[in-house]
Amino acid sequence: MPKSVPITVAHGDGIGPEIMDATLTILKGAGASLDIETIVIGEKAYLAGNTAGIEPSAWESLRRTKVFLKAPITTPQGGGFKSMNVTVRKALGLYANVRPCVSYHPFVETKHPSMDVVIVRENEEDLYAGIEHRQTDQVFQCLKLISRPGCEKIVRYAFEYARLNNRKKVTCFTKDNIMKMTDGLFHKVFDEIAAEYTEIENEHWIVDIGAAKLADTPTTFDVIVMPNLYGDILSDVAAQIAGSVGLAGSANIGTHAAMFEAIHGSAPRRAGQNLANPSGLLLGAVMMLVHIGQADVAERVHNAWLRTIEDGIHTYDVYDERVSKKKVGTREFAQAVVGRIGQKPQQLKVVSYKAAKNADESLTDTVFITEESGAKKELVGVDVFLDWSKGTPGDLGEGISSLVVDGLKLAMISNRGTKVWPEGFPETFNTDHWRCRFLSSADGGTVTHQQIVTLLQRVSEAGFDFIKIENLCNFDGRPGYSLDQG
Repeated sequence: MPKSVPITVAHGDGIGPEIMDATLTILKGAGASLDIETIVIGEKAYLAGNTAGIEPSAWESLRRTKVFLKAPITTPQGGGFKSMNVTVRKALGLYANVRPCVSYHPFVETKHPSMDVVIVRENEEDLYAGIEHRQTDQVFQCLKLISRPGCEKIVRYAFEYARLNNRKKVTCFTKDNIMKMTDGLFHKVFDEIAAEYTEIENEHWIVDIGAAKLADTPTTFDVIVMPNLYGDILSDVAAQIAGSVGLAGSANIGTHAAMFEAIHGSAPRRAGQNLANPSGLLLGAVMMLVHIGQADVAERVHNAWLRTIEDGIHTYDVYDERVSKKKVGTREFAQAVVGRIGQKPQQLKVVSYKAAKNADESLTDTVFITEESGAKKELVGVDVFLDWSKGTPGDLGEGISSLVVDGLKLAMISNRGTKVWPEGFPETFNTDHWRCRFLSSADGGTVTHQQIVTLLQRVSEAGFDFIKIENLCNFDGRPGYSLDQG
């Protein structure tokens, strides 16, 4: 028997304890060698005053075992509570979220009988940085942060995953026709890294039409890699059109640790009734077994689960009298899977997993960040954002123009990204949130921080409420800032 691998387990909230007990019963029945440490997360931790939903002492276990099997949790209603999932992912550097979305036709209803898509989602940045501000009475902002290292890690992971799992194509979804710098960077890095994997087909889709194609013809895709928000939304969509979100497991992979879970929530209305389907968490645990080097056990569990589904032993959520033979509860479903350990499906595709050379081997061993030579950075202007509601764009332009510092000129005023001065349209709807763009008055010239400080002093003395600034820089002569619509 292989040496037991330490893992940290959290039973969670709602249906969490039931589906975790069922999952662990199956893992034990299949011969998994695990040394389990249990921690408390979720509702109890929140209500004890931990705004991130995790006790400080739990971190020690997670950082020691480096493997986390987590049941769903409940986040209390109201403000002041941060997502426990996002906190763990970011604190432990779990940059890759992997969600296989597979159909099990004809045993689970689906419009896509041959669907087998893996969503690889960037897990640490994008809008999920969670940096938000209320800037005026009317306008709130959320910062979208995309980094070159973040893009490189997740794109390379997607290609390495495809290579290891004999996948033939990797597709990138972005919205870089609109967000040309942030999503544009993700697309650019995808193209750079794709060129290194000549044996794997690659393609890029704009996310809106890509999502439509995914919903209509998912067999077009194999592995899809996306920034955080798109990946979060479309992995749920993909899981649901495959058959059920309740059947999908999820892996969160980092260089130093990994977390495995179901993608569904804690379903408190179903708690304590022996009704819940443990399949999502179980398939997350299968991914965990592969990760820790117990691929043989993963195969036994996964194939036994497939045989159970094939034999019509179903929980209430997927039960269909046309194909199901027996409706069972959580505990009975677990026992049915245990009873089929060693068996393989007859109609569904038999799964096999590539054994790791050792328990420490992972795809993250192949991730290397490309060092980009430092670009020449020049400060050429500043955007000053104002909270102002005392007149028209023309009034604001007249008032701000008089404050210009030597070496700076007011080039434009915009409202929510649309130019309104000079030569704006009266039909454009305006809020109380304005961007005033100042550029060097010399063609191709630069400005200094002192000029910006002086400008802000004059803006303040004139009674304008500036709420933030963004320096405008060129990098190797190319603008590092966007234009406005219009």
